[in-house]
Order: sequence, then C-alpha cells, then structure tokens
Amino acid sequence: MNWPRRTRPPRRTRPPRPAAALIAAAPSNPAELARFLRTETVGGAALLVSAVIALVWVNSPLGDSYVALRDLRLGPSALSLDLTLGAWAQDGLLAVFFFIAGLEVKREMVVGELADRRSATLPVVAALGGVITPALIALAVGWGAPGIGDAWAIPVATDIAFALGILALTGSKLPTSARVFLLSLAVVDDLVAIVIIAVLFTSGLALGWVGVALACLALYAWAQHKRITTPLLYLPLALLTWFAVHETGVHATLAGVALGLLTRVRADEGEAESPASRLAHRVQPISAGVCVPVFALFAAGVPLGGGVLAALATDRIALAIIAGLLVGKVVGIFGVSWLAVRTGLARRPRSLGDRDLFALSVLGGIGFTVSLLIAELGLADVSQQEVDTAKAAILVASAVASLIGASLLLRRGRLFQAARDAQYRDAAHRRLHPRGSSFDVFVDDDGGGDDDGGAGDGSQEGAGTTTAGA
Repeated sequence: MNWPRRTRPPRRTRPPRPAAALIAAAPSNPAELARFLRTETVGGAALLVSAVIALVWVNSPLGDSYVALRDLRLGPSALSLDLTLGAWAQDGLLAVFFFIAGLEVKREMVVGELADRRSATLPVVAALGGVITPALIALAVGWGAPGIGDAWAIPVATDIAFALGILALTGSKLPTSARVFLLSLAVVDDLVAIVIIAVLFTSGLALGWVGVALACLALYAWAQHKRITTPLLYLPLALLTWFAVHETGVHATLAGVALGLLTRVRADEGEAESPASRLAHRVQPISAGVCVPVFALFAAGVPLGGGVLAALATDRIALAIIAGLLVGKVVGIFGVSWLAVRTGLARRPRSLGDRDLFALSVLGGIGFTVSLLIAELGLADVSQQEVDTAKAAILVASAVASLIGASLLLRRGRLFQAARDAQYRDAAHRRLHPRGSSFDVFVDDDGGGDDDGGAGDGSQEGAGTTTAGA
C-alpha cells in the first residue's frame, strides 16, 4: 500500500555509530557526561575499545610494558591487599559493576519482569543448563588429557560485562526484556562459577571472615529496613563487606552482588525515588566510564604468540574449552529454556521469541574473565604453554561467540524496528481513516507462539499487534 507522504513515520532512530565516534562525542559538561555514560551503548563501546587496546598492546613489541603495568603491586601488605593492578581491577572495580547488576536484578524481581515466579524461573534454569552442559561437553572432548580433571570448569562461566556490552551495542532495538534475561542469567551463572572456584580451587575458607561478611550484610539489610540514608554508614560498611568477602578466599565481586540484592527498590510514600534507583543513578556513570573499561584493559591482555594459536587445533584442553563455550553454552541455555517453557516450568517473556533467546544464548559463550581465572587456578600443574593455549582458546571462543551473537542480534533488531514502524503506520492510518479498514502487522517469528511464552510482540509501544520475526 502506498501511503501519503504526511503519514510516513519520521526517522526515529539514529544509525549506530562506531565505538570511537561515540566516545569522541562525549560532552565535556560533568552532568551531561554522567548522562552520556549512563547509556548502555557508550558503556559497551568503551569496554570493547579497552579490550582491543589491551589485546594489541600485549601482542606488540611493547607487550612487556603491559605485563609490567598489570603486575604492578599496590596496597597495604599488612591487610593482605598488596594486589596487582590486574587483581584490583578484577576484584575491586568489577565489584562496582556487580553491585549495579545486583540492583537491577533486585528491581526486576520485585517490581519488574521477574516479579512473577515462572518468569523468574527461566533465567535461573537457563543459567544452570549453561553451567552443566558446557562442563559435560568439555569433559567428553578432553577426556584423558592431562589437566581435564579441573579444566572442565573453565567454560562454565559467562562474562557478564562483555556479554551485556555486546548486547548494548548490537541489540539496542530489542525489547528491554532481552537485557533482563541476559543480566539475570549471567548473574546466576557467575554466582555458580564463584561457588565452583570456592569449592574446587580455594585451599581454605576463612570462616571467621565469613562471619564478618554475613554480619556486615545483616547490618546493611537492617539499615535499609530502618530507612537510614546517610552515606556515612553505607560507604564504610560496603568497603568492610568487600574486604571481608575478599579475605574469605572467594571472589570479592560476590560482595557487590549481595549488597545490590539487599538494597530497597520500592520508594516509600513521599520519596522521590527508591534507594536502588538513587544509587544506580549515581554509580552507573562510574561503573560504565571507569570500572568496566579499566577492568577490560587488564583482563583482555592475552598473549597470542609463540605458536599458541597453532596449538588450538590439536590441544585437547583447548578444543574442550572451545566446544564447551561455543556449543555447550548454546545447547545448555537455549535447550533448557525451550524445555522449561514447553513443560510449563517457566514463562518466556511475551516480547521475546525463540530466535531472540537463541541469539542471547550465543552471547552466553563469552566466557572471558571468570574463565581465565579458572584456567589460572585449574591448570596450575601443567606447563605454561598449556596455560597460554587454554587462555587463547577462551579468547578465540569468546570472540567467535561475540561475532555470531552480534550478527544475530543485529538481524533481530532490524526485524523489531520494522515491526515498530509497521505499528506506527497502522496507528497513523487509524487516525486518518477512523471508519476505514485497518490492518494488523504480523511477521512470522517461530512458527507460532504459546500461551506462556507468546510468539513475542515486537514492541510494547504503539497500536496493533506486531511480532518481530524471521
């Protein structure tokens, strides 16, 4: 149908700009800069730029300077905090990001899309499938190889920061439920990975510090319940909680998740916003503009020289890691999600179809940070060449998962945008011809939907019935 010129929808979206252009366009005013850094796209772009810089730097003639900077130790040794810069970025700065993640998950569980039990079940069972299946596949592929007894755990983790960064850059046109699903899945996934590290690779759990950490968390929850708002209590308490968790021997980012989940997300009568919203508004620019890019700079420096890449095709451990991340993650996350929805155990978000969940499942194959940590811990008894090859396998598998996931998300985003545009045209037609015929736009997605998951409507906006599809 040819529409009159005046009824055509205006161009409402700006084509995505390259990461460098986004960062170069950052405003100089502090308030404007904070708003700029709160956008998911900018945070994802900064993270990827930092990762590329690290990868090029460590594999250049200046690679020794990168290693020297990453391994530089800072902090008071009396408190066991004389950590390398790389460890500070991973245990300290990433805890801020996990705090924001905890806030978002808590909000969705209380007042958002995960408030319904069956909706909240889906990312949990998907995460468990995304942990068990890669481990089994890695064991099957690497069975009999030296070190596989611990290396099976390497592909179980999803790097939440990198996965959300790719989603922000390439899946911004998808419904917000896509981010909620991936965020919740990745948080559960990483918590399971942290438990695996604590059980298998921690020589001893400091029970005294466990008690201190629990006491700090209990005090934080009590202060939230009593509506205490002063940062003079919360900032020292958060730092003490982080220190206590660090001293227990488990990954210190667990403190960030726990504090986020204990923060109040409902605003009281007379409150302009809840503590969770207020904290997210203030901390998000720091997380996106400083914590995550610096973390990526120190985490992505994986050396690829010395025949490491050539060994990927023959090394059994490397093949097990690649198979676990690229095959196990997709089969585990998507397969378990599909079964949970079909059996009625969980409910799929109505705005997402099976193909959207498949694309998000591919991003689950971005192992990276926690996988690199497990590789360091689990391959302590093999040669350094084996460790470097395993790290290269993690990097290659994560890069492939990023590229495939990004291409799928871009395609799905174009379909969702087309569905929204069709909705807009339908609404304009109804306004111009209130007594005339109207139409509903339907683009086939998954061969039909179901009562629990739905076929997926392309947007919550506008009028008409719209489904983004293949």
